[in-house]
Amino acid sequence: MQLLEFEEPLRELYEQLEKIKEIGDKTGVDVSPTIEELEKKIEQKKKEIYSNLSAWQKVQISRHPNRPYTLHYIQAMTEGNFIELHGDRLCGDDHAMVGGFGMIEGQTVMFIGQQKGENTKMRQYRNFGMANPEGYRKALRLMKLAEKFDKPIVSLIDTPGAFPGIEAEERGQAEAIARNLFEMFRIKVPIIVIIIGEGASGGAIGIGVGDRVYMLEYTWYSVISPESCSSILWRSWDYKKEAAEALKLTAEDMKKFGLIDGIIKEPLGGAHNNPQEIFDRVKKVILEDLKKLKKIPKEKLLKMRLEKFTNFGVFKESET
Repeated sequence: MQLLEFEEPLRELYEQLEKIKEIGDKTGVDVSPTIEELEKKIEQKKKEIYSNLSAWQKVQISRHPNRPYTLHYIQAMTEGNFIELHGDRLCGDDHAMVGGFGMIEGQTVMFIGQQKGENTKMRQYRNFGMANPEGYRKALRLMKLAEKFDKPIVSLIDTPGAFPGIEAEERGQAEAIARNLFEMFRIKVPIIVIIIGEGASGGAIGIGVGDRVYMLEYTWYSVISPESCSSILWRSWDYKKEAAEALKLTAEDMKKFGLIDGIIKEPLGGAHNNPQEIFDRVKKVILEDLKKLKKIPKEKLLKMRLEKFTNFGVFKESET
């Protein structure tokens, strides 16, 4: 069991629980009352810890290595009928960006999202969920394909940012993301965006324009990561906790500022503690919104999408 730093008070309780279970298995003694008591203590302790999380602690949860990634959500919601599509038809196939058609409750949906790796080898293969320009161009190609066949789009965001390497810049990283932003405002099918982990910078917004935008409870969405912000402002990563608070990057902050439409509650302890529960909740939100969005005329849908994003932000006009 991998516990985060702030979850350490749970370690002793979990160790006691394992020892009691071992004793019960070896001796055949009924230890169920003790197990039940310990499980209640663990549940209570979890509630205490998770009732007052800081912004930085929520960032840590969003990065938990056991947290479900994009393909986990897609496979669970489509019950195995997902057909992944590859390539941008220009340069190559970016493994950090995945997408394809899948059936969800009888409806065909185009799923798109960043994919992180589950182990060291796969993290390298997926480039840690950081897409290159061909990844964003692949995503746009698939969105256009969905539009051609009049199928809705679901975008699942989980990335520490677009890949910042020199080769990505040489192949037009900024142009690829900007093109996606421009085109997503004109895609004539419903688009639902859900941040399931990290939502960093242009890497996230490159597939983040939608009619409905949601965040899972323990995720973050910001122009920059706390570590990078700390290194710029304080010339050190030591102030990442302060940076996380200052950036106002949590789901609650985003909802308060009107930048997202809603927050999808996670199981106690985070999505990795009960993946099936969060899969079901995300699926329910998608189905409910698709039912509503499909009733809106296409031209009105585009107008509403444009107004939604152009109304972001607060400003004051000068009288001079």
